[in-house]
Parts: sequence; C-alpha cells; structure tokens
Amino acid sequence: MASATMLASAARRLEGKVALITGGASGIGKATAKLFAQHGARLVIADIQDKVGSAVCEKLNTQTKATYVHCDVTNEPDVEKAVDAAVDRYGKLDIMFNNAGVIGSPVIPILQSDKSNFEKVMSVNVTGCYLGTKHAARVMIPARRGSIISTASVASIEPGITPVAYTSSKHAVLGIMRSAAAELGPYSIRVNCVSPNVLPTPLAAEALQIKETELEQAMEDKAVLKGLGLTKDDVAYAALYLASDESKYISGLNLLIDGAFSVTNPSFGVF
Repeated sequence: MASATMLASAARRLEGKVALITGGASGIGKATAKLFAQHGARLVIADIQDKVGSAVCEKLNTQTKATYVHCDVTNEPDVEKAVDAAVDRYGKLDIMFNNAGVIGSPVIPILQSDKSNFEKVMSVNVTGCYLGTKHAARVMIPARRGSIISTASVASIEPGITPVAYTSSKHAVLGIMRSAAAELGPYSIRVNCVSPNVLPTPLAAEALQIKETELEQAMEDKAVLKGLGLTKDDVAYAALYLASDESKYISGLNLLIDGAFSVTNPSFGVF
C-alpha cells in the first residue's frame, strides 16, 4: 500500500514549483491557475485584463502565493518583465504556460478576410508564444530545468475547421514548440503543447456567430467521444500533467484533447 507521504505528494503535484501563466485571468488560463494552485504551485498571472486578473490572484492567495502582472504578449518588454517578476518574487521559474490567444474575426472564407485581422491573430498567438518561450528559456537554461507549455489547438493539425489566420497561427505554435524542444532538450527543459478541440465558450460562439448553447450541442453532435463534453478543466488537467514531474521524459509532444476527433474522418459516418 502507498504511504501517507506518497499519497500527499501525489495530491499536490506541483509542490514548490513556480508557474507563469499568460492569459491567466479568464478561460483556460484561469482554470489552469486554479488547478495549479490546488497542487501547490506559486503563480504569476499575466494578462491585459488588470481588474479581472487582480481579482483572480486575490482568490488564489487564499491557498497559495499569486502575483498579477500586466502583460501584452505581443510586447517583448512586457513578457520579459513578467518572467523577471516570477524570478524576483519567488526565486525561479519552473513552468511557463503560453496560453494567451485570440480567435480573430468571425469564421469567414479567406477571400473575405483582411490583412489586419490576420496580423493581429498571428501577433498574439505566434509572437506571444515565441516571446514566452524565449524569455522562459532565458531563466531556465542556467537552472537546467523547466517545463514550457503552449496552448495550440486541434487546428494545429486539422486545417479545415477554423479561419485561415487562427489555423495558421496554431500551426506556427506547433512549430515553435518542436523547434524549442530540440534546442532546449540539452538543458533538461521540456517543451510541449496542449491542443484542445473547440470549446463552447462565449469567445468561440461569437467567432462562429452562434449561441453558446448551440455551439455546445454542435460539438456534441460532431464528437466521436460521446456524452462527456470538453471543458476548460480538461485542458487544465492536461497542462498539469505536462507541468508535473510525472511527465519528466516527455518533450516535443502535441497533446490532443479532442476525444479522437482528429483521428477519424466524420464524412464516413460509419459509426
């Protein structure tokens, strides 16, 4: 039988670790921050939603140490400052979660899309991931340890379900992860992605120009894995695994959280 010490350790899988989460004030980032806090991590929440982000940290401070920093992930000094805040406040950075992202304009054909929207989506989703990875590596390399996780999407491998800007950005996030995994491996730094299917959120519903309840039903209708439904917590638990020592030899992985959606061809309809 497992000892009480082993069980306690398993219950708090990030005990003593320091995590920085971009886009941590809401959505997947907020859900992950709450879960990381439950598992003993000290946190830096980086976002542009100052009032909301500060409120999240205030709640998290009842169970762990949490700090909020304003951070526009497209602005390198902001990202550099957020990473330095983690080190200055807690002495190190163990986990970098590049989660901030945008969908962009409503789902429209490429001929109706515009360059400014494409550039905005690429700037937030790709440049933000690049800068987060770069500056996390800056402080992790001397320590010779660390886990860098980026939120990609099922769109990183399935190009036909989201607009061209978003699809392109998530393919690029996957490329950054793979490149960094190869480059940073010699320093014992692991780099991975979590790639969820479409989540029924207000942001996604707005992009698809339907109600959130309609999106939830549509995702269930198209799902391969029926009756369970994808939630933000599912993504948070995947990030927790990649952040913890349980995944100590996993790097370069695009962890799909899509209930087998990407391994099937729904046009067959044979199931």
